[in-house]
Amino acid sequence: MFVVNLFCATTVFAQTVLFHNVNGYTLTGQPGNEAQLQQFSAMLVRDGRIAAIGSVSSIRGSFDFEIDEEVSLNNKTVLPGIIDAHGHVLGLGLNLMEVDLRTATSEADAVARVREFAEQNPNADWIVGRGWNQENWESRSFPTANSLDEAIPDRPVYLTRVDGHAAWVNSIALSRATISGATVSPDGGDILRDERGNPSGVLVDNAMYLVEQVMPKASRELQTQAIELAFQHLLERGITGVHDAGIDALNLDIYKSLADNNKMPVRVYAMLGANEPTLPQLLAQGPYTRSDERLTVRSVKIYADGALGSRGAALLEPYHDAPDQRGLLVTSPDQLHDLYQLVIPHGFQVNTHAIGDRANRLALDEFARAYATVGGRNLRHRIEHAQVVHPDDLARFKELNIIASMQPTHATSDKNMAEDRLGKERMQGAYAWNTLLEQGTIIAAGSDFPVELADPFFGLHAAVTRQDRDNQPEGGWYVHESMTIVEALRSFTLDAAYASGQEQTLGSLEPGKWADFIVLDADPFVGDSTTLWDQKVLATYVAGETVFQR
Repeated sequence: MFVVNLFCATTVFAQTVLFHNVNGYTLTGQPGNEAQLQQFSAMLVRDGRIAAIGSVSSIRGSFDFEIDEEVSLNNKTVLPGIIDAHGHVLGLGLNLMEVDLRTATSEADAVARVREFAEQNPNADWIVGRGWNQENWESRSFPTANSLDEAIPDRPVYLTRVDGHAAWVNSIALSRATISGATVSPDGGDILRDERGNPSGVLVDNAMYLVEQVMPKASRELQTQAIELAFQHLLERGITGVHDAGIDALNLDIYKSLADNNKMPVRVYAMLGANEPTLPQLLAQGPYTRSDERLTVRSVKIYADGALGSRGAALLEPYHDAPDQRGLLVTSPDQLHDLYQLVIPHGFQVNTHAIGDRANRLALDEFARAYATVGGRNLRHRIEHAQVVHPDDLARFKELNIIASMQPTHATSDKNMAEDRLGKERMQGAYAWNTLLEQGTIIAAGSDFPVELADPFFGLHAAVTRQDRDNQPEGGWYVHESMTIVEALRSFTLDAAYASGQEQTLGSLEPGKWADFIVLDADPFVGDSTTLWDQKVLATYVAGETVFQR
């Protein structure tokens, strides 16, 4: 038996390891409001699972088997591994390889970045990027193809908005997709037009597919590379598990191959995309999970509407800042009904993207109809985002046993435009975390990366303060809907595990569960909440093994 100082040497783990000098926190007990926060100073890991937490003396007094190794964590803070309950792994990996426009300050700035990327990648057939947000520009106007045409006149350009629900393209891309002034916007989509009726260069929701279908598809090799790149990015930020919100058959096959070859350092709870052509066949195969729980598939992601920033979120009443628009239903009510009826009898959880109050109401109505026809109330169905909910519908989440899968940084990113889109009166049911928690609804928190940055401490900070990382606005934005630090941590750990049906083995550092945990440079429960976002992950462990170390 010997002692290893984690921060001075690389540790190779034996079968039974005692971690001591730990400033540990974990939720214990049942998910939801009854869970309790427990502190501990030592942790025993045996065969990749937690055997005990407590003090060194209590652990030594309770077990008679030999401890193979002792590891001092130098009184650093330990938390359960973070579970991001809504992200897009392949999208994140590809985004890390493309031009990033998240911090662009204007259309001209974005174009300059695209031009620079194009010059650095002369052999790229298409210039692809993501992250622009016109709401962060002084003009607050959608960009146009004209500016891209001047900068990149010889290659098609396709740039996804930060929310993934609109694309900015140049004229070559429009031409490749044969989009002209005579092209009719598809159902659930919108081709924005200039004053002459010609395409302006911005495509919303289903209109994006007109260009996407003529773009070259990422090869299996490139997708695998992107996924592995994303895994490392997540581990560096303390994320040990992710609920991947919508994958196709190829993505699933890549995951299975990686898992079979022990190349899944992050646990993935994958949602099959409802638009996958082979969905009926995949459902017929039944839920899939591995004994090591590195990959689990027993849910389906359905898009009901678009996003608020691009005015694609489906609203019951017109947009406050665009009285002629009510948003878009990406999936028609009839299709939504048919999908619920298809998916639930196979024992799969339904996870419906719904941002606007109309989309949320439709999703709730369909859950109620499904319970009355095909059952499935016990499958822990979810509404992804649940951003704008009519006040009359909030209680239905509890009544229908629906999990609210929400992303705290969406509120702090949207605060500069949400009131413009909705008007103050309709903000009552928007980003209503505390209201949902108080009625006993489970909130599973995530980031929606790459829409938002993947760092979970940005999400914890937003949940507690309702402020951005500049701590604006002063006092918080609709701060009465904030979470406590315990509620926020729970939503990223134990309650996220509940949302995937894995709370018996994941989400907390309790005996019998997998030893997925992170080591931090500071204690998030001590000090000013305004600095919560500025946490550094020193090490990440999955099943007791080091998968990242700073």
